Amino acid sequence: MSKKVIFSDGTALPAIGQGSWYMGENASQRKQEVAALQAGLELGLTLIDTAEMYADGGAEKVVGEAIKGRRESAWLVSKVYPWNAGVEAAAEACERSLRRLKTDYLDLYLLHWRGNVPLEETLSALESLQRAGKIVRWGVSNFDSEDLNELLAEKGGAACATNQVLYHLASRGIEYDLLPECQQRKIPVMAYCPLAQAGRLRRDLMAHPLLNGIAQQKGISVPQLLLAWAIRKEGVIAIPKASSAAHVAENAAALEVMLTSEELSAINQAFPAPTEKMPLDIV
Repeated sequence: MSKKVIFSDGTALPAIGQGSWYMGENASQRKQEVAALQAGLELGLTLIDTAEMYADGGAEKVVGEAIKGRRESAWLVSKVYPWNAGVEAAAEACERSLRRLKTDYLDLYLLHWRGNVPLEETLSALESLQRAGKIVRWGVSNFDSEDLNELLAEKGGAACATNQVLYHLASRGIEYDLLPECQQRKIPVMAYCPLAQAGRLRRDLMAHPLLNGIAQQKGISVPQLLLAWAIRKEGVIAIPKASSAAHVAENAAALEVMLTSEELSAINQAFPAPTEKMPLDIV
């Protein structure tokens, strides 16, 4: 049975969603990007994550095209810049996102990272958007333990629905304190870049002999292994970007991959869990 993550309001979503970072940057890729997102929806990957930052709103336009006529099949997440997190600015930013997405509400709206706007004011802005029916839930992104605890101590802060952070096999810092704290509070963690961002680190993971050996033995790809690893713990949703329908199908199939204790032990030896507090990795 496909693994699911349950939010505090009882909403259950597949533990793998769809990211849109870098979408909308190249017009020649648009048709393929739209088709990839639609393929994901058809495979049950209902969560689509985007942000006003991605391609200066271009990614939201791609997502808007992909969900045309199928809005009810999608669970939309977008993010607001920290400098737009004041009461008036957030209302305006949210309206711009909704126009680009061609919808009248977001399932989840996140503060992209913490800025200079006081958390109290941002909470007021998000609650106002909720009352207006523009957003169903709100959450945060790139919040480390200290920031999250400060948020939760604010009036209304306990309504935080998620914390979206960088998390992959070569970046396990959140396992020391942030992830356990979120699990204890039943705040799902959204893992962005679960396959590591493009570059040397990603290439090293894809070429790693142990990972390739395990993947080959299980009859899966290394990306599928990395996704299965990322969602092995309760309350973690991985949101990889997939640039083609074939990649989306591969991602969706990772929901069914189960790693044995022996495989996890071998992976832990090669990529040890943190033994002390580490600064939050941000891309």
